[in-house]
Amino acid sequence: QLPIYGQDVIYAYSGQNMGDMDPHIFAVAEEAYKQMARDEKNQSIIVSGESGAGKTVSAKYAMRYFATVGGSASDTNIEEKVLASSPIMEAIGNAKTTRNDNSSRFGKYIQIGFDKRYHIIGANMRTYLLEKSRVVFQAEDERNYHIFYQLCAAASLPEFKELMLTCAEDFFYTSQGGDIRIEGIDDAEDFEKTRQAFTLLGKQLPGRVRWWACPLLPASDHLPCLFQPQDEHLNSFCRLLGVEHSQMEHWLCHRKLVTTSETYVKTMSLQQVVNARNALAKHIYAQLFSWIVEHINKALYTPLKQHSFIGVLDIYGFETFEVNSFEQFCINYANEKLQQQFNSHVFKLEQEEYMKEEIPWTLIDFYDNQPCIDLIEAKLGILDLLDEECKVPKGTDQNWAQKLYDRHSGSQHFQKPRMSNTAFIVIHFADKVEYLSDGFLEKNRDTVYEEQINILKASKFPLVADLFHDDKDSVSATTTSGKGSSSKINIRSARPPLKASNKEHKRTVGHQFRTSLHLLMETLNATTPHYVRCIKPNDEKLPFHFDPKRAVQQLRACGVLETIRISAAGYPSRWTYHDFFNRYRVLVKKRELTSTDKKAICRSVLESLIKDPDKFQFGRTKIFFRAGQVAYLEKLRADRFRAATIMIQKTVRGWLQRVKYRRLKIAALTLQRYCRGHLARRLAEHLRRTRAAIVLQKQCRMWRARQAYQRVRGAAVVIQAFARGMFVRRIYQQILLEHKATILQKHLRGWMARRRFQRLRGAAIIIQCAFRMLKAKQELKALKIEARSAEHLKRLNVGMENKVVQLQRKIDDQNKEFKSLSEQLAVATSTHATEVEKLKKELAQYHQSQGGGGLRLQEEVENLRAELQRAHCERKVLEDTHTREKDELRKVREENALLKDEKEQLNNQILCQAKGEYQSLEEERSRYQNLVKEYSRLEQRYDNLRDEMTIIKQTPGHRRNPSNQSSLESDSNYPSISTSEVGDTEDALQQVEDVGLEKAAMDMMVFLKLQKRVRELEQERKKLQVQLEKREQQDSRRVQVRAGDADLAYNSLKRQELESENKKLKNDLNELRKAVADQATQDNSSHCSPDGYSLLLNQLKLANEELEVRKEEVLILRTQIVSADQRRLTGRSTVTTRNGALGCEGVTPDAIEAYHGVCQTNRLLEAQLQAQGREHEAEVEALRAQVEALKEDLDRQQQTFCQTLLLSPEAQLEFGVRQELTRLTNDNLDLKELVEKLEKNERKLKKQLKIYMKKVQDLEGGAYVERRRHELNRQVTVQRKEKDFQGMLDYHREDEALLIRNLVTDLKPQMLTGSVPCLPAYILYMCIRHADYINDDLKVHSLLTSTINGIKRVLKKHNEDFEMTSFWLSNTCRLLHCLKQYSGDEGFMTQNTAKQNEHCLKNFDLTEYRQVLSDLSIQIYQQLIKIAEGVLQPMIVSAMLENESIQGLSGVKPTGYRKRSSSMVDGDNSYCLEAIIRQMNSFHTVMCDQGLDPEIILQVFKQLFYMINAVTLNNLLLRKDVCSWSTGMQLRYNISQLEEWLRGRNLQQSGAVQTLEPLIQAAQLLQLKKKTPEDAEAICSLCTSLSTQQIVKILNLYTPVNEFEERVTVAFIRTIQAQLQERNDPQQLLLDSKHMFPVLFPFNPSLLTMDSIHIPAYLNLEFLNEV
Repeated sequence: QLPIYGQDVIYAYSGQNMGDMDPHIFAVAEEAYKQMARDEKNQSIIVSGESGAGKTVSAKYAMRYFATVGGSASDTNIEEKVLASSPIMEAIGNAKTTRNDNSSRFGKYIQIGFDKRYHIIGANMRTYLLEKSRVVFQAEDERNYHIFYQLCAAASLPEFKELMLTCAEDFFYTSQGGDIRIEGIDDAEDFEKTRQAFTLLGKQLPGRVRWWACPLLPASDHLPCLFQPQDEHLNSFCRLLGVEHSQMEHWLCHRKLVTTSETYVKTMSLQQVVNARNALAKHIYAQLFSWIVEHINKALYTPLKQHSFIGVLDIYGFETFEVNSFEQFCINYANEKLQQQFNSHVFKLEQEEYMKEEIPWTLIDFYDNQPCIDLIEAKLGILDLLDEECKVPKGTDQNWAQKLYDRHSGSQHFQKPRMSNTAFIVIHFADKVEYLSDGFLEKNRDTVYEEQINILKASKFPLVADLFHDDKDSVSATTTSGKGSSSKINIRSARPPLKASNKEHKRTVGHQFRTSLHLLMETLNATTPHYVRCIKPNDEKLPFHFDPKRAVQQLRACGVLETIRISAAGYPSRWTYHDFFNRYRVLVKKRELTSTDKKAICRSVLESLIKDPDKFQFGRTKIFFRAGQVAYLEKLRADRFRAATIMIQKTVRGWLQRVKYRRLKIAALTLQRYCRGHLARRLAEHLRRTRAAIVLQKQCRMWRARQAYQRVRGAAVVIQAFARGMFVRRIYQQILLEHKATILQKHLRGWMARRRFQRLRGAAIIIQCAFRMLKAKQELKALKIEARSAEHLKRLNVGMENKVVQLQRKIDDQNKEFKSLSEQLAVATSTHATEVEKLKKELAQYHQSQGGGGLRLQEEVENLRAELQRAHCERKVLEDTHTREKDELRKVREENALLKDEKEQLNNQILCQAKGEYQSLEEERSRYQNLVKEYSRLEQRYDNLRDEMTIIKQTPGHRRNPSNQSSLESDSNYPSISTSEVGDTEDALQQVEDVGLEKAAMDMMVFLKLQKRVRELEQERKKLQVQLEKREQQDSRRVQVRAGDADLAYNSLKRQELESENKKLKNDLNELRKAVADQATQDNSSHCSPDGYSLLLNQLKLANEELEVRKEEVLILRTQIVSADQRRLTGRSTVTTRNGALGCEGVTPDAIEAYHGVCQTNRLLEAQLQAQGREHEAEVEALRAQVEALKEDLDRQQQTFCQTLLLSPEAQLEFGVRQELTRLTNDNLDLKELVEKLEKNERKLKKQLKIYMKKVQDLEGGAYVERRRHELNRQVTVQRKEKDFQGMLDYHREDEALLIRNLVTDLKPQMLTGSVPCLPAYILYMCIRHADYINDDLKVHSLLTSTINGIKRVLKKHNEDFEMTSFWLSNTCRLLHCLKQYSGDEGFMTQNTAKQNEHCLKNFDLTEYRQVLSDLSIQIYQQLIKIAEGVLQPMIVSAMLENESIQGLSGVKPTGYRKRSSSMVDGDNSYCLEAIIRQMNSFHTVMCDQGLDPEIILQVFKQLFYMINAVTLNNLLLRKDVCSWSTGMQLRYNISQLEEWLRGRNLQQSGAVQTLEPLIQAAQLLQLKKKTPEDAEAICSLCTSLSTQQIVKILNLYTPVNEFEERVTVAFIRTIQAQLQERNDPQQLLLDSKHMFPVLFPFNPSLLTMDSIHIPAYLNLEFLNEV
């Protein structure tokens, strides 16, 4: 079987117009489906042809096309059931004949119902004229129905043991034809397919009824052997049918005769018994056939309302054999009716076309086969006479034939054979057919004895009894008229008068068939028919063998030739004005092309070219031509092209000759120039050599003289150098000795001076210490007295500020002194350097003044020579060492080279392994993403089922309980994020009962997780209990030791003070906001002066200082009071004892209280000093942190700068812009926060001015002190000190639904224009981080689950919105990146800053949620690709193959091709390449604006470019009109434009160009030469991405653009095939346009910190609190 019926071919033909692609059964099916959707009218596809021509297979492919294109919208799988009916009907209704191995022995009409959305909702089947005689008789080389042989092949199965089946050769009904096997067919395998189809359809059948039909078929096999008493076959027959053995044995051999007076039982003859047996077998099989068809219709029935349907008629074709009987007569009668309907429809459409185009047309006559039909079905026709003869008690076939001779001998369609009196000839539309009248009456009556039927009615099996019940017959007569002969049985009874009232039993087979045929014609006439004529290529069942004579005979028989003849009488050729203008505009004159009206141009051209106006007609949208006129226009066009070609050839040849002459002339001039140059260069070379010899002689002589002079001068210089060196060394030794003596003197004098200074300084220090100690004691007493007041603290603080200022000034002065000292040091250094130079000059003069010392010079020369020899020896030793080390180094290098080779080999092996692992990883990723896609489909299916369950349970009488409702609230099916709240085991068990085992299994995972959480909480509780016990022990110890009571009192007082102050500050803040609002309204009218504002601030500062002083005094007083109260509570005994002890010493209780007050004051001062120290340390730490942050920022910027240098200039520019945008965004957010803080402080300070002034006045009164004393025991709340924003957001649990609605469900991408990309993801993470911070796992679980479900709902609602899908893909990926970046995993924290590391999660591991978000991202990515493909796919074929991108190529189309009329509605739906580029620009802009990762954008465009390649290449492989040289040039230009767009968008790294490689090679294949073997080798080496089938297909479809180009020869194609045999190409012709590359989401951390993100007000998230 050729690979032209697969899923890819179905998708290729889906949505295409009739005529755009090659003729195909899918094209007819697509046309019917499109017209049904467009015109809202029912359609029919009539498949006809001879036996073995492929009618059944064509009908099967048509139904498969409808099942694929119009699949059911719900999960009923009705399309699978429609397809499953085919194997069943083939098994029980098809058989092997001499002409066909799978011949349909019945006709069927299948109505496939569609709803308003044109999805399949149901189907219905009607059958016609089952050939029952085949059950009991088969001709030679024929078989019975397939189901018998399938059952025999499956006899060894355990469930079929009781049927007592053996091989098919053992049964008479299955072995009459001889060979029972079919080549290439496995009956056991086919039976398994039949069982699977029964299983699929059997879900609609009651109980086990669907397999009760199996015993009926073996019972029919056992029937032929029933003539021996106690025969095992008779026993098997009775046991299988559940009837009594004795009764069946009796009535198979006897019959009952009933008269008016008595009843007789008569023994039948052998022939009568055989006839009765055969009639019973046929009747059983016919009833079973009808029962199966009826239950198939029940399985395909739907209660939904049917909007429209498409009917597929698979009916027998015209048949003529050597012996033709009643079945052939009915078949040919049906073909006569269908041919009449075909003629009327085709010619009616032809003439309607002329009327629609408003062309003057005279209606023509055509062959009408109505007389032949009247001969058969009219009154007293063949069927009427047959029925009449059947009513005669002793009617025979010979009497009926004689009546035909007498009645119709004068008819032109009826003849009597010369040599026979029992045959007659009917002249049909296709051929003469001679029918033998023997058996016509018996087959028309189709009788069976009533006694046998009554036995079957009494069967103990309900199915057998129902099959033969009388009500069954009457019901089938009225409801299923399409059953034909299989449902209407005449039972021959002994009492005719009793049965005469039932008219249904009197209807003959011929009458039933005629009635059902009329109903079929009414159905076909009410629909729009589409015809499929199946032509049988040969009668030998040979593949790839075509018999032209047989094909012509079949074309004539089905009326196609007659249709062509009538079409030729009119206007067979027609062109639209646009196509005619594009084709023949070369014949238009230049001045006529200036007009914009194409109709006027076409009219003027035709009137000037064709003089006879009757040869053409102008319609509204088309031009109609008589036969031969298009060929005449083609000749004129070819002549015009030929003249233009000759002119081009003449011009080109002249140009070639001129180029050749110029080339020869230039070559001659070049030779002359080179010869003359050679002679000149030879002369110049001679002169140059002569001059060079003279120069060499001069230089040689000069060199010898210079060498002699240099030797003399070198010796003198050496002598002078040695002499001068000796003198200088002597002077240097003397100066060195003097310098050493000077240094010794300097150090001695310095030591003596320092020793004297230390003695004096020690004495002074002792005196100072004594004096200062005295002063310190005096000051200490004064300080102790002054320390009791808070004024001292104020002065102390002021003094400290002054000290800080003084120290700062002192540091500045020291810096200035240091700079001055540095300058002095530099000046001293420079003077010292000048002095050293002067001394060196003096030393040189001194050396020159000295003389003599020749002997010393000689000694020094000798010493130098000795040193020189030692140096030579050392040099030799070093050279030897160097050679050895050099050898070792060479060996080391050789070893390094070997190690490098081994390293390279290991690296290559590692790379190979890595490639293999990467490929396996890609395959695993692809499988995983397919599983994710399948999961999303199953999840959608689960949603649909849940909705159906909700509808069912909401019906009256059934009410859902709360546990069931809660189990269906979640949209996610992951165990880790299931929102079903299972509290304990009883809830889980209740959920198992209500929802089902599958749902409960998933929720049990949640239950186990909660149990684990309970155990963890129990462990934490135990730990807390242990800590509590330790704390109680510590408290008990504190009770015993009461040393720190004063500190506790001070802390409690301070806490209460802060609580009251904070409470008042809250009130003050509210009043301040109101006052600022009032003041803002007043400022609009009158502006305050800056002096007034500064005055207010100064007053505020003074008030604050005074308030601090008052606070400290109050604290001291409170401390004293509380301590006194505590001492009183300890008991009088303690006080008495303590007072007595103190009295002995002479100290009063007032002094003790004063002492404790001083202690409390000291503690207060120490606490303040410690607080100041801590604040100072905190400031230092903050400054250090800022320094570290700046260092890290600098390092990160340096790394970024280094990475930027490695990129291209365009990428550097883009990266720089992105970095600058990020920086400006952060700065903008920081400035916004700073402005908000300043405004808040301003409002606060303004409001506090009036309030604090009032407080100061209140503090001055005595009543204030009394009131504060009464407030000591009042409990107030303490508010924490306001902290900076830490990047966390808090919300209440009841606001979670509002958060999801405002941030996910109702959010539009347009609202966030200009803000931070992926802002919703950052906000969600900040909420998650706060839930992690407070360790609330339920809040984390609920928020993440609600977010995921909300995103799914939004995507489901906007499943066709690219912008919305891209928006949530970017946000989902960003949320996934945030969960990774802040997970605490070191692998994801390498690029984090110190601030970002502070924002990591502390308590929860969200790895499972990361996996869920990854799966959700994959689903969103797949939906994004689906939306983009849906937008681009209608543009691709028109833009890539049909649109004229290069001007002037539209007229260069293949000759002899005329585009067929389109079935599309009026309108131009063509697209150009600019439309695709604009759409892709739109996609790219949307994804970039929404902050989608660049890696994902690259993968998106790689997928889209693959889809463009697949769709374009598939259409190129299926369309002959585009396989030309001009299309290849056009296609290559379009591809270059796409590549240029990729480069312009910096997307060339995505791999999109590689996906276009097959299309590029196909375009090159169309442009290459295709003649010689060298051309074949070039094609094979070039087209590596195309398969062998694709290359051969393109070469077969290639059409020359004009007559000057030759077609591709068959020999060339065979050469290509021979060279491509070694390739292991896949057998698939077309590319899978639905293939999707696995997507990868690389980790891309964010540079933003959470505390820098600002939430806009328009998001309506005021309920979120910053933490």
